[in-house]
Amino acid sequence: MRFRTFAILIVLGLGAVETWRVLAPAPAPNDGPRIVQIPAHLGLPEIAARLWYDGTIRSPEAFVALSLAHGTYRSLRAGEYEVPPGATTSEVLKLLESGHVRRHLVLLREGDTVAELARALERERILPSAEFPRVANDPVFLRVHAIEGPSVEGYLFPDTYQLVRGMTAEQIVGRMVQRMEQKLTPELRARATERGLTVHALLTLASIVEREAVAPEERRLIAAVFDNRLRRGMPLQADPTVQYAVGKDRRTLTRADLAVDHPYNTYQRPGLPPGPIANPGLGSINAVLDPAPVKYLFFVKKDDQHHQFSTTIEEHNTAVTRYRLARTR
Repeated sequence: MRFRTFAILIVLGLGAVETWRVLAPAPAPNDGPRIVQIPAHLGLPEIAARLWYDGTIRSPEAFVALSLAHGTYRSLRAGEYEVPPGATTSEVLKLLESGHVRRHLVLLREGDTVAELARALERERILPSAEFPRVANDPVFLRVHAIEGPSVEGYLFPDTYQLVRGMTAEQIVGRMVQRMEQKLTPELRARATERGLTVHALLTLASIVEREAVAPEERRLIAAVFDNRLRRGMPLQADPTVQYAVGKDRRTLTRADLAVDHPYNTYQRPGLPPGPIANPGLGSINAVLDPAPVKYLFFVKKDDQHHQFSTTIEEHNTAVTRYRLARTR
């Protein structure tokens, strides 16, 4: 209490010039609000100096004295702030006291991979591209969150996330993993068990469906094809798994790609790959839990949205010839 009283006396003793600097806004930029980044672990004098250097306040001394008078000098929040034009020193102080930092919307789309998300976070200047994979592949993080696979691939729920600059990779990945855990309700887990699927197998198969399907109404048909093939002991022969193996996101594969010896190449290896190849949404997860009641074993791309489904290899080869010929015209 004595310290705060002393600080108030300092403010009172600043004089007319410093009082004007507290009450008057700094010159406003011509292009809208100022964006100010306050790093963690800065002391009050360093925060004041940074705000002054950025042109956000007129006097660092006035800012320090005002913060001491408020008694908030130890609780100013780090982060990225959007300071409106015409904000006074007092209003800037209140903003930092509130902790209302600037939020960035980052969309994790259904079917996005960890690599694609890492690039999106770097574009928003939230995380360097190497930081996200570091946590995504960290064995300790995987063990803590009971993730069976070699990375968090497939365990991040597609959604729009409000993120702030200064968050750690652990915080961001943890939030996305937690969202998936919430979506995998006990009822969904029970349905997976009924179909003989672990959560890991469910997310792995759903991720392949997610990358194959474009039209939502085809998800259950594609899931049925893979389910039928697995039950017959046939290789999945899913192009997206090979794209994941050779690092060709959504690009055309060559014969050499299809022949590559890799655990994720489902042309060469039977059964499911070691883990998910992308992050599936609920639509694909539910499709795996309730595949269409059909006997299809094959499908081929007809156009940018749809596939032709077949039961026999003869029907499939005819469809492949027809649609490949149509695409070359």
